[in-house]
Amino acid sequence: MPRISGVAAAFPPHSYTQSEITELLGPIITDNPSKRALLNRLHTNSKVNTRHLVMPYDWYKNSSLNFTLTNNTFITAAVGLAEEATLGALAKASLKPEDVDFIVFTSVTGISAPSVDALVALRLGFRPDVKRMPMFGLGCVAGAAGIARLNDYLLGHPNDVALLISVELCSLTVQRGDDSMGNLVASGLFGDGSAAVVMVGSERAKALPVTGPDVLDTRSRLYPGTEDVLGFNPGESGFRIVLTAGVADVIDEHFDADVVGFLDDHELAVSDVEVWMAHPGGPRVLNAFASALSLPDGALDVSWESMGAKGNMSSASILHVLSETLDQQKFTPGDKGMLFALGPGVCAEIVLMKWPDDELQEL
Repeated sequence: MPRISGVAAAFPPHSYTQSEITELLGPIITDNPSKRALLNRLHTNSKVNTRHLVMPYDWYKNSSLNFTLTNNTFITAAVGLAEEATLGALAKASLKPEDVDFIVFTSVTGISAPSVDALVALRLGFRPDVKRMPMFGLGCVAGAAGIARLNDYLLGHPNDVALLISVELCSLTVQRGDDSMGNLVASGLFGDGSAAVVMVGSERAKALPVTGPDVLDTRSRLYPGTEDVLGFNPGESGFRIVLTAGVADVIDEHFDADVVGFLDDHELAVSDVEVWMAHPGGPRVLNAFASALSLPDGALDVSWESMGAKGNMSSASILHVLSETLDQQKFTPGDKGMLFALGPGVCAEIVLMKWPDDELQEL
């Protein structure tokens, strides 16, 4: 089984309280007093305490911001954050850039060609024959999907090292003068950040210290009739968010059966899973996950903590939850973990993990 060997996150240096961001974004989004009052309530109820912004506070007040400027800003900042997260994850895995055989890069908040992974590979000295697969459009689910796709690759390449990089600079997508409910909610929830995951094939894992769980299996789900629930509509001003309350409804309708069926295929039940890692998509989403699966109190504490400290960083959030879980918790050999997220489609990605029985292996 492929093994997760290193996970690290990286954040822009600019961090602000929720009240500071509310004060900043309110007049940018609407001059309607009733909509401003609604925005204030949504921000207060979001359970987000602080968020990172890729640019300094006053930069966002510039009324001449356009998609060209924000996307160029994305490319420059994304390369630096991706480099920091990548080096952190490789260090935790006791590996170097030249060891990497396969890279998946994901983002839904900016575009670049050459893609950000190519720019990072050139800066860090990856091998010229490194294989790359940029992904766009998966949104919040892409962190979990990226782990699943690394797993797919490593099942067929057990001696290889694979790297997932996520960079999401959500603050660059806030729409000026858009007081739609989706933009009001998003303005109080999304933050900026990056994360990277290093995984190794089963044979390569034998030559490295045990640093994380093995991936037992993954499962993907695409739910028909939900295309308008979540996503982005590209336009002259950039990516205009589509965000509805229907995300929680999809969880209520489908998620219990999907997870239980997945576990049943491995002769497991919800009660057999010791570690739960959910994408912090918002308070209603986290409550829906916990309710659908009848999880015990505290099962999603790391997800709530991540959302409170960083906001929803789209695809990077579930990877931050994974990083914090690995850093904070103690695990017993044989423990099972489940990581999952939802994204545009609506779709779900579910990853089942197990901590290896061998505490250490010879180098």
